[in-house]
Amino acid sequence: MAAVAARAGVSGQTVSRVVNESPRVDPATRERVERAMAELGYRPHRAARALRTGRSQTIGLVVTTLATVGNSRMLQATADAAAERGYALTLVTAAAGEVGEAFERLADQGVDGAIVLNEASALLPAQRPSGLHLVAVDAPEESDLVVVHSDHAGGAAAATAHLLGLGHSTVHHLAGPADSFAASEREHGWRETLQAAGAAIPDVVRGDWSPESGHSAADALAAASAVFCANDQMALGLLRALAESGRRVPDDVAVVGFDDVPDAANYRPPLTTIRQDFPALAHRAVALLVGDIEGEAVARASVVPTTLVERSSAR
Repeated sequence: MAAVAARAGVSGQTVSRVVNESPRVDPATRERVERAMAELGYRPHRAARALRTGRSQTIGLVVTTLATVGNSRMLQATADAAAERGYALTLVTAAAGEVGEAFERLADQGVDGAIVLNEASALLPAQRPSGLHLVAVDAPEESDLVVVHSDHAGGAAAATAHLLGLGHSTVHHLAGPADSFAASEREHGWRETLQAAGAAIPDVVRGDWSPESGHSAADALAAASAVFCANDQMALGLLRALAESGRRVPDDVAVVGFDDVPDAANYRPPLTTIRQDFPALAHRAVALLVGDIEGEAVARASVVPTTLVERSSAR
């Protein structure tokens, strides 16, 4: 630290304030100290800083599975967002119904707070730990948690309206699991849009997010001319089943997905879908969590917009 102070022409106390992110350093001095740290390859010792500040500069991410595309993309985006804030990320997986055990593991590692992702957030009301800063991704806004979620209902409404606008009399829905917040919000957006248009509301066909469940759903959707799938993976399976049965997309059946996974543009045909902005979702969650950790007033609920991406599967 003394070498950094000498290179920057400041006191050791000023270097310490920069390292500990004190607001009592003017921007020009902070920039000079950070430049000296970079030139000398100086890296603050995380454990020593934790002793000084009472914070480990580490946050946790709690998931029940990384098998879904959404969860795996959120893991990468959250790691990137945490690093930009100077925080390390610790991942823990929770077996079904055992999120409390995951929190115990995080407490043992001294994390400052945690982001609870998707399916795991449903377990929070019964197993919420005391004294740990938390942000839930995909949880009802009426909960007493800090919540961030994509505009699932708005995205579903846009997908359904797009299909109706193409001239279809109604839109069938291949939904996600009944106990999923995201799936229920997407179903709600689909249903409300059909009601508002005065269109018939077909029975929901339910899958489990996997391509296999989308493939299996094809028989139940035999009467459909337009299908809104609750995620791109189920849409992929449905597209395969439709091709196998000789039904052309979009000529016989128009298909819209949700997520805009990296491969969606290379599906056959390229998939019209609703894009979730996973980096924005992760940055919002991390910003709220870090703000809460550092004593700032933060919004209790935050919604990240979704976007319709038009491709060849619905036109």
